[in-house]
Amino acid sequence: MTSTFKKISLLHVSSLAALFLLIISPVRPASAFRGPAIAYGSRTIKRLASSTPMKSLDSDGGESNLDGSTPVQHVVIAGAGVIGVSTAYYLAKQFGVATTLIDPTGTIAPAASGKAGGFLALDWNDHSPALGPLTRRSFSLHQEIADDLDADKIQYRRLQCVAIPVGDNSSQRRRRPSGRKLEGVEWAEGENAMGDASVLGNQSTIAQVHPKKLCEAMWEQVQVLTPESALIRGKVVSTVTSSPSSVVGARLEDGSVIRGDALLYSCGPWTANNMYGTKYHSLVVPTTKILNQCVFFSGLGDPEVYVRNDSTAYCTGFPDPPVRVTEHPGEEEVRQEVIDKIQTSVEAASSFSDDTSTNYLVFSNDNDDDESQKTILKQACYLPSTVDGIPMMGKVPGTEHPRTYVCAGHTCWGILMGPASGEAMAHEIVTGRSPHVNLSLFSPQRFGGSLQLVPPTTAAPKR
Repeated sequence: MTSTFKKISLLHVSSLAALFLLIISPVRPASAFRGPAIAYGSRTIKRLASSTPMKSLDSDGGESNLDGSTPVQHVVIAGAGVIGVSTAYYLAKQFGVATTLIDPTGTIAPAASGKAGGFLALDWNDHSPALGPLTRRSFSLHQEIADDLDADKIQYRRLQCVAIPVGDNSSQRRRRPSGRKLEGVEWAEGENAMGDASVLGNQSTIAQVHPKKLCEAMWEQVQVLTPESALIRGKVVSTVTSSPSSVVGARLEDGSVIRGDALLYSCGPWTANNMYGTKYHSLVVPTTKILNQCVFFSGLGDPEVYVRNDSTAYCTGFPDPPVRVTEHPGEEEVRQEVIDKIQTSVEAASSFSDDTSTNYLVFSNDNDDDESQKTILKQACYLPSTVDGIPMMGKVPGTEHPRTYVCAGHTCWGILMGPASGEAMAHEIVTGRSPHVNLSLFSPQRFGGSLQLVPPTTAAPKR
């Protein structure tokens, strides 16, 4: 492992060090929305349907003949991001088990799972006994999903990745003939390069996917495999049981109860009291052609550029410190000053020319009359993490209800680790054993009785 590789790997997780300074901060989870029904594509999902195994219970939970040994036939999942959707996907694909996804926005992947870069690396977590095997399993599952659901539909592909050290000190820049590109670099001009580019991966170890399209495609397949599966707009606030060993459903904020044999919390940074969110801004811009090399710049703000196969590029950088998230899911404020910093940093790091005809990425004023030259998207999201930086996956500790689970805290690797995490949770919920991932390494039990699931209830006032 090269020093450059270590630096790039640490770039993603360096902000986790600040988590321990925030442990004593008061919990101020963000609120969500309510709603009786939502439309997803051409399909309108009603909250409950008498023809399905899911039915409304009265406020005290009603009667149930379920016990701890009853086979799991329907799972309630709080959170419709990549973890919740992946779990639903493998429940349907491998066990034929239907799910009800409950999300405060009533949409698929409304937060980080729909706004991330979708960068996938096979071996960047090999240094971790816990994350390494999870990452490798998930990398292979991404390929399987692409084969099954159409790679073009979810914009999955293999590509290359390099790191380029850059700076604004002309005396330290690497001298080379004028107009000559850095060796091994596809599109970044590198006039501000402080040294040679380092290869971080090729088509055998690097891939990418469009996160929102991935989540939407998996959920569509869930509905094909288990037509009784449903997506509901709402907020889970507690587990409902008929006995200490029997889960019968999930209570929503409005008092209604959605019936199920197990309950999974996968709400990103809004999942529990030990969760934090690191806010990242990003912008998506046009490219003059399809590019095939992602670039991590080291210096000048450390921007990251993930080129996509639809002639666009996803640019990000300048993360905020980790915080207790108080913004509404899917309504994260986009600060223009951060967007401007990212754009300026990418332009400087990749040595954009005043002659725009020589640039591969197209940054322009939003007032430009040419629609093809405008910035496509400006957005922000929170990457979730636990206080120790390791995801928590498994049964909720300190509860008498054996079928209440949690899966959250995958940091910047949520899209990468989503399929394997969902597969592992599907097996854990249905069979009690995960054959491919050692869930003991991610056990929520490590937090003991201090772990509390914190459904969103309050939010900071909007500015």
